[in-house]
Amino acid sequence: MNFRLAVIPGDGIGPEVVNQALKVLDRVASVYGHTFEKVNLLAGGCAIDETGEPLPKVTVEECLKSDAVLLGAVGGSKWDNLPGNKRPEQALLGLRGQLKLYANLRPAVVYEQLKDACLLKAGNTSDIDIMVVRELTGGIYFGERGRRDSEMGQQAFDTEVYSTYEIERIARIAFDIARKRKSRVTSVDKANILESSRLWREVVTQISKDYPDVELNHLYVDNASMQLIKDPSQFDVILTTNMFGDILSDEASMITGSIGMLPSASLGDGNFGLYEPVHGSAPDIAGQDKANPLATILSAAMMLRYTLNLKKEADAVEKAVNRVLEEGYRTGDIMSPGKTLVGTQKMGDMVAGFIE
Repeated sequence: MNFRLAVIPGDGIGPEVVNQALKVLDRVASVYGHTFEKVNLLAGGCAIDETGEPLPKVTVEECLKSDAVLLGAVGGSKWDNLPGNKRPEQALLGLRGQLKLYANLRPAVVYEQLKDACLLKAGNTSDIDIMVVRELTGGIYFGERGRRDSEMGQQAFDTEVYSTYEIERIARIAFDIARKRKSRVTSVDKANILESSRLWREVVTQISKDYPDVELNHLYVDNASMQLIKDPSQFDVILTTNMFGDILSDEASMITGSIGMLPSASLGDGNFGLYEPVHGSAPDIAGQDKANPLATILSAAMMLRYTLNLKKEADAVEKAVNRVLEEGYRTGDIMSPGKTLVGTQKMGDMVAGFIE
């Protein structure tokens, strides 16, 4: 089969880790008889340097012509002094909005081979397997914002807004995913304070009636953040708003102790999606062959599964990653005594070599 992939390497370590994911995809194409046509595009700080804008129009146009988007990372201290609307991170918001990507999937899993890296001291850490489903195009990040004068000086405001339609569509994504996992959804809100959260809870509860086989419970966001530390194994699918999801998904990923291992997907209607590692651009190690490419490789596996409907190929990539870990190979961020330290390129070579 033939597929067209929009590739956005981005900034910092982005190009290095993306190159390893493409290496793995090339191996998948060879073994399984597929063709991946790749179109390299600019976004983030590198786009600012070349075009003056974090998200050039041509990047969005080419993404819309593609089956999926693979993104490395954007940003870095080099661009920290730019105005907010010109910073590299605006590329992410622009891509999500213009590509109509409203569901962010971020798994947080403790790999058996890396369980010693889990930051929790007690409990069965091997039971941690969480999927955070974060609404991506609504809420406070996209509501009305601005500044105004008042008797107390200047005020700044950001508005949290959600519609029934936005909540319904993200809720269905969460319930559908839960059906393929452990059939539990925890909806996280702040319904004791926020009107937007009260609507969120009402709509999620209504949608749950279409999924009688899936257990639903609700948690306030402050309690959810505590429960993630106290007993993360209680969670299966966490469904939540844009801002709460931004925070909780980072917390869940850090519990695993291996942020370099964690992929993500951003999905819209149909099969189209954008795939990227959870970690940032890490400019301090860029170009040193130190970055862990496994999160980006696993993001490519999610792309194979969720967008390209290539389940066998996705399984093969994930098995190859597990095989490399079982063989004891580690990049610096997941290194432990008795293991073999390898660089970015070597890790990509090994994963590709184990794909069968």
